[in-house]
Amino acid sequence: MSQPAEAQVAVVPTAEVSPGTQRTCLVVDDSRVVRRIARGILEAQGFAIVEAEDGQKALEAVRAEMPHAILLDWNMPVMNGIEFLRALKSEFGDTAAPVVFCTTENEMSFILEAMGAGATEYIMKPFDAEILASKFEQAGLL
Repeated sequence: MSQPAEAQVAVVPTAEVSPGTQRTCLVVDDSRVVRRIARGILEAQGFAIVEAEDGQKALEAVRAEMPHAILLDWNMPVMNGIEFLRALKSEFGDTAAPVVFCTTENEMSFILEAMGAGATEYIMKPFDAEILASKFEQAGLL
């Protein structure tokens, strides 16, 4: 027996935002300076920012409310970026927010591991506003 139309729930991809709703980005990095720089750039692009200093705190944040995007560092204490990404994909699957890795790890093996684990894009540090906006646009987040 089918549900009445008013009881059906539409699944909306995380990159889409209803008119009047502000997009959110979770910035995950153990460096306060990097979080501050990313905040300034992403707020200028219209994002509200939530911050986490490690993967465990980031996982707690997404469990509370899934953001529209995640900017993620690799090397962090407690739970690193790749561990967080794997936990995120394991727990939330396709409903997880797109993840843009932003790290100093520039070896192809790291990039392939991140993309294989479900990252949407990969940015090298240091980054600037143009690079970050470009990657977010390529990921369909802008």
